[in-house]
Amino acid sequence: MNVSIVTYKTDTAELGRCLQSLDTSIVKQVFIVDNGSEKRIEHFVGAFENVEYIANRNTGYGSAHNIALRKSINSGTDYHLVLNSDVYFEPGLLESAKKYMDNHPDVGQLHPTLIYPDGRHQYTVRRLPTPFDVFIRRFMPESFFKKSRDRYLLKDLDLESIIDVPYHQGSFMLLRVESLKNVGLFDERFFMYPEDIDLTRRMHERYRTIYYPFLTAVHAHKAESYKSGRMLRIHIVNMIRYFNKWGWFVDPERRKANNALITGVSCRDMNSNNRR
Repeated sequence: MNVSIVTYKTDTAELGRCLQSLDTSIVKQVFIVDNGSEKRIEHFVGAFENVEYIANRNTGYGSAHNIALRKSINSGTDYHLVLNSDVYFEPGLLESAKKYMDNHPDVGQLHPTLIYPDGRHQYTVRRLPTPFDVFIRRFMPESFFKKSRDRYLLKDLDLESIIDVPYHQGSFMLLRVESLKNVGLFDERFFMYPEDIDLTRRMHERYRTIYYPFLTAVHAHKAESYKSGRMLRIHIVNMIRYFNKWGWFVDPERRKANNALITGVSCRDMNSNNRR
């Protein structure tokens, strides 16, 4: 298993805590792709074994991870973990996640339960968003359209059960490398934010993309686009690109994937039945 972490003016204490979580024999290589090209980060990660530092101009989140994903594809490793620097977890999590995927070859991607440092649950697996979902979450008070918000965040489902979900947040994406060869890497048209939706839904069309609640990691989520005008603009621009790609109000695959969470009939099953 290889791991990639993209940094940009990242706090070294945060990064160090994340790297300590990766101190396990199943992690063969950790790629730090530094979009800030800082000597500070390069010197810091040099103290860790099996870590390769890659200086990079700030081309975006998905584009930076793709540098490492291509290395994993070329190296022949079975799995690649896309990880945020603000995520950390206890020893054994990766071993358990790998074992599950080893035993379920139809799974292309896995996401554990993520919690805040204070123990609160994070709703990081979701239905594929509609423009309405994005608008109310970004611009409306939390008390407005609560039923729609909760449905989008899968609060209507049993989140203590394994679920095949079409959208995994990009803070922790355990990917089967062989599946990546078939569906492609992150779409580099997206600088930040919807690249995780886009990749998960493409993976979901051909493989199971599993929310696995029996493993838990901590995500010290900062939600920068809720605090920074610049990040909000980046978020808006890239969500427009996402809906331009997949469809604003007419997106048949979105409808199929979201309905499958209720019916249990996946897009893969529907497409397979249509071919018969």
